[in-house]
Amino acid sequence: MIRPRELQAIDVPRSVLARLVAQGELLKRARGVYTLPAHQLSRHTSLAEVCKRSPSSTVCLISALDFHELTTQVPHAVWLMIDGASKPPTIMQPSIRVVYASGESLVSGIEIHDIEGVPVRCTTPAKTVVDCFKYVSHIGKDVAIEALRDCLLQHKATPDELYEMAIIDRVANKMQPYLEVLS
Repeated sequence: MIRPRELQAIDVPRSVLARLVAQGELLKRARGVYTLPAHQLSRHTSLAEVCKRSPSSTVCLISALDFHELTTQVPHAVWLMIDGASKPPTIMQPSIRVVYASGESLVSGIEIHDIEGVPVRCTTPAKTVVDCFKYVSHIGKDVAIEALRDCLLQHKATPDELYEMAIIDRVANKMQPYLEVLS
């Protein structure tokens, strides 16, 4: 995937980009995101497209649960976590949902995955599950409990890792009863 500003950085004018699209040498996948025609779409292409356009954002909640295979939910939007002092990215397609975090909660429990050549910041399984409890009003308690159960059953995170992340996200008291029952 490539963005027009990346071409400008190497002194390739936008007219060349337009010509390559017109000739079928490049395909416009989303606003400001282009690929080769032979580019194979994957299950996580939308994550790559969004993170290509908003590299400082972190994939979280249901999108991260889906990425880590910890839910039966189908994400209808790409869930992003951004700094509480930032403005949300203006991305119309694919649709996005934004939650805000700050301090330690914003920077802890982040992994970088390569999806279709794009570095994608994504919460770890432990951070993802804890975030579900933190943002339970956005996604629902049933999704959070299912994610915790699946995370423990699949050994994607230990109870200690989950509790440590819950302390950082300030939801340890909320999660403690569920951890005790499911551990």
